[in-house]
Amino acid sequence: MSDRNLSEFGELFPQINELNAPFWNGLAQGEVRMQQCGACSAHQYPAETFCYECGAGAMSWVPVAGEGTLYSFTVVHQLYHKAFKPFLPYTVAIVQTDEGPRMLAPMLGLKRPLTIGERVKPCIRIVDNDKAFLTYVPVKE
Repeated sequence: MSDRNLSEFGELFPQINELNAPFWNGLAQGEVRMQQCGACSAHQYPAETFCYECGAGAMSWVPVAGEGTLYSFTVVHQLYHKAFKPFLPYTVAIVQTDEGPRMLAPMLGLKRPLTIGERVKPCIRIVDNDKAFLTYVPVKE
């Protein structure tokens, strides 16, 4: 989604390395990716060289739907970075994904209050040709 100039978000990106690059590259290509264990099939995020569930080292990256339920959230009214100014107030959410891992992500430009347990889906925000970040939106507006 490219509804505003999001270039200021670019300076907030983490150091991209061999371990996390597949996640960030996936977003830039329009898909959410998580690691999946080749031994027990568990999905995980954040990335690691071993499985959090069984300890195996056979991790691969797979595209996922990334949908889930709102586990927790807070509404931010304070401006902590200029990139968020057009979105104040905005929500920072913890999403319990259907695949298993919990994801921490902003929810920007919401039109109504949220409730714990409601369904949410990913909304990938494009920063530029090679950078994008994950946000969530309610399934039902």
